[in-house]
Amino acid sequence: MKKAAIELAGVLALAAAVVASGIWIVDVEHRSRQLFVAAEEQARELDRLQVEWSQLQIEQSTHATPSNIETLARQRLRLTEPDAAALVVVFDEVEAQ
Repeated sequence: MKKAAIELAGVLALAAAVVASGIWIVDVEHRSRQLFVAAEEQARELDRLQVEWSQLQIEQSTHATPSNIETLARQRLRLTEPDAAALVVVFDEVEAQ
């Protein structure tokens, strides 16, 4: 009787270990899938941000052209070229020698 009880306890312990390891494996797989989904979402976000960055760089290069800057200066700041009489030319003494 004692030997049967020990064997039964051993079998129950092994069965509990198998069930616990099965639950642990399911939990690990679930977390793994969640992390994979999150990584895929991050990859999609990275792709979207890279496209947006490229578009912003193109937009910046378009707005930074000298003709566009001049147009904005004339329109927004009301800058104009001075009259020839108002121009003063200053020479650096080092360059003049």
